[in-house]
Amino acid sequence: PWCGHCKQLAPIYDELAENFKDDESILIAKMDSTANELEHTKIQSFPTLKLYKKGDNKIVDYTGERTLEAMTNFLEGKVPEEKETEEVDEDGDAPIKDEL
Repeated sequence: PWCGHCKQLAPIYDELAENFKDDESILIAKMDSTANELEHTKIQSFPTLKLYKKGDNKIVDYTGERTLEAMTNFLEGKVPEEKETEEVDEDGDAPIKDEL
């Protein structure tokens, strides 16, 4: 589990834990899935980030950016804004659109 991605994420994850250390509703934890049996959790790549909801232990996969800001927003329930993607007309046959 100590691949390059894991090593890159470690200081960000540590800072995330530090930022939430006084929040009684959030616990940031690390677990080595190669050293622990996880029958209820499937790990397909490393690092894998999962949220276990307090109360019912419902599992939510984290698939967002591996940045402090993105993970903080996720834990605080903030939904990231979708970035607009511009369509590319590779064939040159799409009708020209008017712009305001």
